[in-house]
Amino acid sequence: MAADSVTIVEVGPRDGLQNEKAEIATADKLALIDQLAEAGLSRIEATAFVSPRWVPQMADHEAVMRGAVRRQGVIYSALVPNEKGAEAALAAGAQALAVFTAASESFCRKNTNCSIAESIERFRPVMALAQRAGVPVRGYVSCALDCPYEGEIAPEVVAVVSAELAALGCSEIALSDTLGHGTPERTAAMVEATLRRAPARMLAGHFHDTSGRAIANVAAAWELGLRVFDGSVGGLGGCPYAPGAAGNLATERIVTHFAAMGVETGVDLARLNMVAQRIAAQFHGA
Repeated sequence: MAADSVTIVEVGPRDGLQNEKAEIATADKLALIDQLAEAGLSRIEATAFVSPRWVPQMADHEAVMRGAVRRQGVIYSALVPNEKGAEAALAAGAQALAVFTAASESFCRKNTNCSIAESIERFRPVMALAQRAGVPVRGYVSCALDCPYEGEIAPEVVAVVSAELAALGCSEIALSDTLGHGTPERTAAMVEATLRRAPARMLAGHFHDTSGRAIANVAAAWELGLRVFDGSVGGLGGCPYAPGAAGNLATERIVTHFAAMGVETGVDLARLNMVAQRIAAQFHGA
């Protein structure tokens, strides 16, 4: 990847929609995914193969993954919690997988009912499946800056968890400000600590915008060499297991930010803004 380009991972169809209370039709999800691909997003997290009991909005994960229109140069990924989810996702045509742990023991137990170490052990069969299928696996590190139960998280803890995911075989590690309370200074400290254990090319930034500082945090991570960032069209979503966390960082804001810097995103901003307006009207009556 050129130094003057950035990759945006669109997480709206999964991380954005998972927190919506009203049921969203599968056809509407598929239309959103296709519109995002048309706008130039080349990596789209389409759904999550998790239990409908815990995340009802993702109950149609198989239909969504099978129904997504395949386009040249677009990779559709799925979040999976374990081997069973990975098997189902791959069978449905997922081109990449994502697993999730945290830098907070309390959050990990609340979210996955196990410790950080146990969560990483659960990923071993997922990695084996992915390796046989020839698909990459991304690892999310939630609460990379703050935890709703433990407060501020030490940068070195994030670094250690990231190193464990890298050693496991994850091709990318998404450092996630789950609460959206991070500052550029704390973001830089966390990224710097993680860079001592994993190269910048393996790291991505996932910032929620609860405190309105997400773009500033993106800028701080960019300065330290990160070139992959997550966005959710229209700022959809937040984390259902993180009390007080508001929306994700809007993809169109990331594109606007980098366009102003002359950094290539590959995204058609006008088309993306149209998608954001449509979903605001469709899902929120705006």
